[in-house]
Amino acid sequence: MSTHFDVLIIGAGMVGATTAAALSTTHRVGLVEAEEQAGYHTTGRSAAIWIHNYGPHEVRVLTGLSRDVYLNPPPDISPVPLGTARPIIYLAPEDQIPFLDGLIGQDLGITEIPLADVKSQVSAYIEGYAVRAALEPTSFDMDVAALHQAYLRRTRQNGGQLMLRSRAGKITRQSGNWHVETSGGTIVTAPIVVNAAGAWGDEVAQIAGLAPIGLVPCRRTAAIIDPAPYDVTNWPLVQAADHSWYIRPEARAKLMVTPCDETPMHPHDVQPDELDVAIGIDRMQQALNIPVRRVEHAWAGLRTFTPDRNLAFGFDTAAPGFFWCVGQGGYGIQTAPAAGQLTAAMVANRDPGPAGVIIPAINPMRFRK
Repeated sequence: MSTHFDVLIIGAGMVGATTAAALSTTHRVGLVEAEEQAGYHTTGRSAAIWIHNYGPHEVRVLTGLSRDVYLNPPPDISPVPLGTARPIIYLAPEDQIPFLDGLIGQDLGITEIPLADVKSQVSAYIEGYAVRAALEPTSFDMDVAALHQAYLRRTRQNGGQLMLRSRAGKITRQSGNWHVETSGGTIVTAPIVVNAAGAWGDEVAQIAGLAPIGLVPCRRTAAIIDPAPYDVTNWPLVQAADHSWYIRPEARAKLMVTPCDETPMHPHDVQPDELDVAIGIDRMQQALNIPVRRVEHAWAGLRTFTPDRNLAFGFDTAAPGFFWCVGQGGYGIQTAPAAGQLTAAMVANRDPGPAGVIIPAINPMRFRK
């Protein structure tokens, strides 16, 4: 295994993998990953739905630029599309009308629909729950695992190296290079380090002797239920207009339910909370007449936000060659193809293309006092 690279990327989740693939055509890239498998924590626990109207403006720019990679992937990524249509229906009881108006007002394709259309598409809908509804027709399910593995494969084919079970334990800068000592005892070096460690982003910076930027990892809980007697295969994703719960078909015959919780906590292998599971089911049952006899499976993942809930991409002015690529919150998968290209362009000082317009707004140094 090589020990010196042009760029070291700490974290082999989706954005780390896409960045590595984009850089590996011109740079020797090393991916340093703490776990036994890449994408174990957040990438592997994503709800996997592409939603254009989700997140702040800068996120929506990257989401839009990533769309074609899922629907028309390059041949070496996949011979078939990695997205399957899954429209979203937003439901608004009286107190959620301002949220629905805000969604429609973004002018990104959400349109109001008659409540009768809700019942025709979602047979379990309880009439009278909502006073208004809207449809986002452009959303789709994403094949996260296929895309993630494809980017890792592209990286390896270009000579990049993935180092699993290699938690960064010590990070120092010496003679123009970053030295990263891993938990396996190997020391790898490079003039540039990309911090794509997700929930552990602030910890990686502090190990490198840099100030944190205030990342907040938040738990998101989800459960799988059997919606029998309903056939949910072709149901849309159904969501409260205020994002307080949603359901989506899972594995054809099942339903995933989440209360859209965001509970701040320290970065770790997060587990589901039984109360959050119960809350999600209760909120769903106020709108949908679905009996829940048992929860078949529940899990949780971490969504990590910056203090202003926007992205944080850019070099740290306090240390040459230390690049932040964090704060993706719940948007990391749907933005990853464009985010990886943007990060690679910024690291390599290349033309960032249309994504370049968002660079000033996502500068991580905005959080430094």
